[in-house]
Amino acid sequence: MKLSGRCALVTGGAQGIGRGCALELARAGAAVALNDRDDSPELAEAIREIRALGMPAFAVPGDIFDATSAEQVVQQAIASLGQIDILISNPAYSRRHDFLDYPLEVFEQVLQGTLISGFYLSRIVAQHMVAQKIRGKLVFISSVHARVPYVRSVAYNAAKAGLNHMARTIAAELIPHRINVNLIEPGWIDTPGERRTFGDKVVEEEGARLPWGRLGTPADIGRTAVFLASDDADYITGASLVVDGGFVLKGAQAE
Repeated sequence: MKLSGRCALVTGGAQGIGRGCALELARAGAAVALNDRDDSPELAEAIREIRALGMPAFAVPGDIFDATSAEQVVQQAIASLGQIDILISNPAYSRRHDFLDYPLEVFEQVLQGTLISGFYLSRIVAQHMVAQKIRGKLVFISSVHARVPYVRSVAYNAAKAGLNHMARTIAAELIPHRINVNLIEPGWIDTPGERRTFGDKVVEEEGARLPWGRLGTPADIGRTAVFLASDDADYITGASLVVDGGFVLKGAQAE
């Protein structure tokens, strides 16, 4: 129970990576506030699953792509938990288009949802941590898109690369407050969203072709989040940890 007594806010917590992080944090002893855009059946199920582990869990629905709503989400989480020791910042929005035809408004939406929302969400939480003298943990969910220029993903690639540099800057500024700031870069993770996008057959077949022989799971990312949120990672800040089963190394392997 590495996180016993800690309180965590996890965004995008109804499914996928966010839900995986919330469950693993709870298994490690943390009380969890789960955010998602809507008070959906998936969010309610995630809350029930965490409570079945014997841990406190609270739903804090709200659109964190909007600054005012993000403020309300954080305040609701603090009211439910008492304080926030851990933030898993997991907002993201991605749409694929060819660069030559990429709609400007979509480019702006991707940056807003993936980069800018992470800025003001983490700032609100960090202000709370500093005011309460909490030696907290900010964990940003980035992506291997931050380092690999995948085609048709110009906006998402740019947003995740910007997120990495933003988080490292935040880490430098929060050192005097002993707030650790780190990133996780997932590779291809088996989530409901990926299965909706690519279909079960593609996910299974392409997963088998990856170096590790499978796609990652939300639990793989969640266990990494537990490590970065724990005292085991006290001496780590400004780091970006790739969790991809060798996904970005696929091209380096001999045929």
